Amino acid sequence: MGGGSFPQPGEISLAHNGVLFLDELPEFKRTVLEVMRQPLEDRNITISRSKFSIEYPASFMLVASMNPCPCGFYNHPDKDCVCGPGVVQKYLNKVSGPLLDRIDIHIEVTPVSFNELSGRAGGDSSERVRSRVIEARKIQLKRFESRAGMNCNAQMDSKWLKEHCAIDEPGKRMLSTAMERLKLSARAYDRILKVARTIADLSCSERIESQHLAEAIQYRSLDRENWAG
Repeated sequence: MGGGSFPQPGEISLAHNGVLFLDELPEFKRTVLEVMRQPLEDRNITISRSKFSIEYPASFMLVASMNPCPCGFYNHPDKDCVCGPGVVQKYLNKVSGPLLDRIDIHIEVTPVSFNELSGRAGGDSSERVRSRVIEARKIQLKRFESRAGMNCNAQMDSKWLKEHCAIDEPGKRMLSTAMERLKLSARAYDRILKVARTIADLSCSERIESQHLAEAIQYRSLDRENWAG
């Protein structure tokens, strides 16, 4: 784009139904990261000027990675973090809570030992995992076939959330305890239910069971209060 003019729809290739991967997330300027809050929530981008505004579709999957601290050894099982007092928190604060709230899954990856790397641990093959994902997506496509523009659990609004993410009383107590103890937000609550629904789909389960909900709760690590001490 040049000369201060706006591109018209169709003139540029936008991040629509694609994957945006950001490595070393805290190294991006915070103002740049905050711009993503609207498209992550609304799946579109609105550019406003004094006389007019233009809206572009921006339905994309965000995948991001980051070190736990500048030295990389915070929470390491064998090595000590050498970052000074307050450095870890300052580093993590480069990514705001509202942005983390809009990311469905947070996973802390611990180092893998040589024995684990060189071993022959069993597990599902890539083909088996792919097959499960395809079947889960078929379930979701059927679920939302009457709703134009909606084709996966992540796109559910509050109405569809209540209809398709109902949990039983033990599940409600589990989620209530997690919300209170982990200081999770209302937005995190919605995302836990959506992820739990997807986990249930991967298991070909019509209902969200307690184990599906428990797994989804475990995927909200970074927005827990005092995660970095």
